[in-house]
Amino acid sequence: MECISVFDMLKIGVGPSSSHTLGPWRAAERWIKELKDNKKFDKVENISVDLYGSLSLTGKGHATDYAILLGLSGADPEYIPVESIEVIIASIKNSNTLLFNNERPISFDIKTDIVFNRKFLPFHANALTFSATINGRRYKSTYYSIGGGFVVQEERKISKKNKIIFYCTFPYPVENGVKLLQYCEQLKLPISGVVLENEKSIRPIETIDSEIQRIWDTMLECMYVGCHTEGNLPGGLNVRRRAYDMHQKLKGDVPYSNPVEWLYSIRNTEVKFRQILKWVSCFALAVNEVNASLGRVVTAPTNGSAGVIPAVLMYYLVIENHDANFEDIKRFLLVAGEIGSIFKKGATISAAMGGCQAEIGVSSAMAAGALCELSGGTPEQVLVAAEIAMEHHLGMTCDPIGGLVQIPCIERNAMGAIKAINACELALDTDPKNVKVPLDKVVQTMWETAKDMNTKYKETSEGGLAVGVHLSDC
Repeated sequence: MECISVFDMLKIGVGPSSSHTLGPWRAAERWIKELKDNKKFDKVENISVDLYGSLSLTGKGHATDYAILLGLSGADPEYIPVESIEVIIASIKNSNTLLFNNERPISFDIKTDIVFNRKFLPFHANALTFSATINGRRYKSTYYSIGGGFVVQEERKISKKNKIIFYCTFPYPVENGVKLLQYCEQLKLPISGVVLENEKSIRPIETIDSEIQRIWDTMLECMYVGCHTEGNLPGGLNVRRRAYDMHQKLKGDVPYSNPVEWLYSIRNTEVKFRQILKWVSCFALAVNEVNASLGRVVTAPTNGSAGVIPAVLMYYLVIENHDANFEDIKRFLLVAGEIGSIFKKGATISAAMGGCQAEIGVSSAMAAGALCELSGGTPEQVLVAAEIAMEHHLGMTCDPIGGLVQIPCIERNAMGAIKAINACELALDTDPKNVKVPLDKVVQTMWETAKDMNTKYKETSEGGLAVGVHLSDC
């Protein structure tokens, strides 16, 4: 069974895509480590990269080429100053030279050394192969970006069913919703408590708390930046940032000078139903506008769906519970991470494999379940909330216009956040004994739907809005 930590599901990185940006970036890092482990790094004469399938078809719009260059340059997506990204890329383009792992200058022409192949490799839709010339011979390594920034190598041990074999060391390994509820009953703990016990088995509580705080700080900063940045998004669609305009109309008169003060100031604004809808939408739009402009976000569980979870958590903090504190934030993110891992194990969180149901649908389910626990829901009701949220995203396609994570991706985060809140409220008024569709059944259904979905609706920009609306129309 795969052992997935909350910090695997919620990763800090750079936009616009976890599978097409963060994954290839991490793959480049992995390849450098592979070369060093095999004592080949210092012997490399030149390098090239081949992209396949979805990474090729929408790679330009998702900045896959940029991510690979940054990864090969030794930059860390968690900590790189985002304003330096364009500087590094421009330097490589202008000089046709890449500082390999920030150690060795190597000749590199972006136009010829990154090859976009429309062909799909059999294991996964997101594949890339790194090649190095050493003493006149070519050495190749293939990696797969399987969604949410997760990366696996082709050579990993594979079972007869073509599934990757993992080994889990958690004391309470969770494969599905049924098993999770069994642990809750056995330990007399809420879902967040079970997840915390697993996390404590691999890292000290102080590290857990500090990392959760860092994740939340990144989410809050992202919403803050998005709400205070005006103008159009890059990429050619000329999409105007809407979070700024919405925020100007919603914000009150209480002064603030940083993200934390901003959070407290929002608590003093009007909270009628329409304003609540607008605030939640504003938070979600803000995050994904930052994501679309190569800003820093938290993959939750993907970059394309990064706005749902912070928007719903922010809703709880500024509207539902003004006394909420770090413990509430921790519980929310622990539950969200566990629900996301159930979908990853039983289905997919890759839009290239499952369409947008695998991104917005999963993030909405994660947020709905997490909000349900904070709102007093039982473990059973938490899973009901997650199921309801996903049930009403089944079949959602991934059809980004121009291959950019902008239309319809940004708006979908706002819709996913609102659906999550609605799903939570429905679950709180539901007796789980009367539920006809359990979470595990909707996970299975989502995976069957993903397999049946036509490839052109899986992040290839070959169907749906991606062909119905052209760049020239914008």
